[in-house]
Amino acid sequence: MRQTAKKMVRRLLWSQLGIMLLGGSVLAQGIKVGVTVPTTGSAATIGIGARNSVNLFPKKIAGIDVDFQILDDTSDTTNSVKNAKRFLDDKVDLIVGSSTSSQSLAIIEAIAGTDTPLIALGASARLVTPMDDKKRWVFKTASNDSLVVTAIIRHMREHGVKTVGFIGFSDAFGESWLSEVKSFADARQIQLVGVERFNPKDTSVTSQVLRIIAAHPDAVLIAGSGTPAVMPHAALKERGYQGKIYQTHGAATEDFLRVGGKVLNGSYLPVGPNLVWEQLPDSYPTKAVSAKYVPLYESKYGKNSRSTFAAQAYDVLLLLERAVPEAAKKAKPGTREFRIALRDALENIKNLPANSGVFNMTPADHSGLDDWSRVMVSIKNEKWVMEPLPK
Repeated sequence: MRQTAKKMVRRLLWSQLGIMLLGGSVLAQGIKVGVTVPTTGSAATIGIGARNSVNLFPKKIAGIDVDFQILDDTSDTTNSVKNAKRFLDDKVDLIVGSSTSSQSLAIIEAIAGTDTPLIALGASARLVTPMDDKKRWVFKTASNDSLVVTAIIRHMREHGVKTVGFIGFSDAFGESWLSEVKSFADARQIQLVGVERFNPKDTSVTSQVLRIIAAHPDAVLIAGSGTPAVMPHAALKERGYQGKIYQTHGAATEDFLRVGGKVLNGSYLPVGPNLVWEQLPDSYPTKAVSAKYVPLYESKYGKNSRSTFAAQAYDVLLLLERAVPEAAKKAKPGTREFRIALRDALENIKNLPANSGVFNMTPADHSGLDDWSRVMVSIKNEKWVMEPLPK
């Protein structure tokens, strides 16, 4: 009897151990995603929207548990790299971030050779071009600068601009914009008559603005992001500049409008279509997506809390909803094989309407967006007002 009892206890213990091991196996099959965005520091107005959108993500995709771990990188490239390496130690299947181009570029270098996909939230085309062994693992949800620049240059031509001054961030974002502006302005016979730079943490840009004004440009383009982009704008107005002022999509936040106030009225910038989805024609291919996402976002974070950057982060979910089922057919999460399959699935996404535009990824194009990804707006009464769509 005692031996029989011992055998029963032994079997029970082995049964419980088996259940524990099975449970561990199931848990190991969940997808782990590391998200690094700036929720403090100079780029916080961009990163907070991204964090908010990720917090709206479901806990399962295609029936598979997904754990999104979000870390603040404080708008600092050093912390972006530190967070990315922490994610690698945690054996994540995907990294998302960061919100600025310079931080995203730093992450690319930090994770090179690890066979880990990255969905960057920065805008610079340098994140995905030229394609090489590092960038074949990188995708992004923001329009390439070239797409946005063409919209601005076209608008300038339509409004008689023949000379333009440029003042931009002294980082990867600003340099990418300067390169694109030089190329497209020359092609459209618009002369670049002055180039100045500033840092997001600067407290004054008076000297740069005075040099720009002295060149007498018909228009000035400010290549900054978030609230720091207000500073040169306000300085131009304070110094009596009467020409047209353009901002980039990097400034398209409610905080930018709030901080800039009336001084911004009459200026122009390209934005993601989600920002003005109510003003889009019903035939616009992204309108139905944003009609669902924006009310969802604003119901939790407040009226007019939407931003292009928040929407670009939410598009990560839409990409994963397409890619995860395909990757899961080939391998289990937590393995190198799954990461490779996820990368391959992302690269083959076609005709996916999202908030940022319509994604059509290819081996050569890991942004996958076209002209649907931006519209021009003017700022009137401190609100976004969509300019007529090009015919």
